[in-house]
Parts: sequence; structure tokens; C-alpha cells
Amino acid sequence: MKAYHEVIYTRRRVAAMPLRAVDYRALADLRYQIRRFLRVREVAARTAGVEPQQYLVLLQIKGLEGHEVATMSVLAERLQIRHHAVVQLIDRLVRAGMVERRRDGRDRREVVVRLRPAGERVLKRLAGYSLAELTTEGPSLVASLDRLVMQSMRGRMPSRNGTRKVPR
Repeated sequence: MKAYHEVIYTRRRVAAMPLRAVDYRALADLRYQIRRFLRVREVAARTAGVEPQQYLVLLQIKGLEGHEVATMSVLAERLQIRHHAVVQLIDRLVRAGMVERRRDGRDRREVVVRLRPAGERVLKRLAGYSLAELTTEGPSLVASLDRLVMQSMRGRMPSRNGTRKVPR
């Protein structure tokens, strides 16, 4: 996460891990599977009357419940977007009656965001679609990821007897 933050926010170059042989087909397949899943979710969100980013905000707010307070800063980090972009998304969701925002009781500088019943309903419907989609499309996504993880670990994992496996 730190490397991502450095590249996005400071424009510093982060050295890539050295690769022995890049399996471009497996890498392309993983990106395809991820993009395909996300595209279906985007269409479902728009059909439900929200933009894909708004759905992601609703999901993060609900996912943070009971673990962390959903402040603008936390949501920006979770969505990997800038603070002002989160503010704009929340503004639209407030106007639609899906979320409410309040000042934090302990730190008045912080704005806390909570779901309203309308947001809960939209989120519940979309999350159900996401889970259904995962049951059908999840195995191919996991297979693509597993193929790449296993390839990247080759030569780095010790064998059962404690010696390093020799890269192929």
C-alpha cells in the first residue's frame, strides 16, 4: 500500500520486483477477469440508480461499521481517491437521501458518514448481485490470481526440508 501511495501521490518511482519470466497471458487474463467482474458491477449499479463509485462508497461505509469510523479521510483511503472526490460523491449521496453526514462528537474537524435506509436498500440489492456473480465468475478469477501468485513465488519459497527450491 505504501508503494502505491508513493507512486500516486508523490510521483516517486518504485522499483518493480525482478521477474524471471513474465507470463503475459496469465497477467492479461487476471486483468480481464477483474475488469469483467467490475464492469458487470458497474452496469448493475447504474441500473439500481447510482453511479459505480457511489456504490463503492456505500459498500465501504457499511463494511467499516463496527470497525472504523467512516470519515472522509478513511473513505478516500479505502477508495484510493482524493479527499475532494469523496466529498463530491458524498454530496450526491446526501442529495439522494442515501447517506447522512455529521461532525464527529470527539473531533469536530472530522465528518462522519452513515448510511440511511435508502442507501441500505440499494446496497443490499447490489451486494446480493455481487455475491451471486462471485459464485459463477469467482472460480475463474481465483484461478487467474492463483496462477500468477504461484508463478511469482517460484524460487522464493523454501521447500519442505528448509532448502530453497531451484527456479525452473
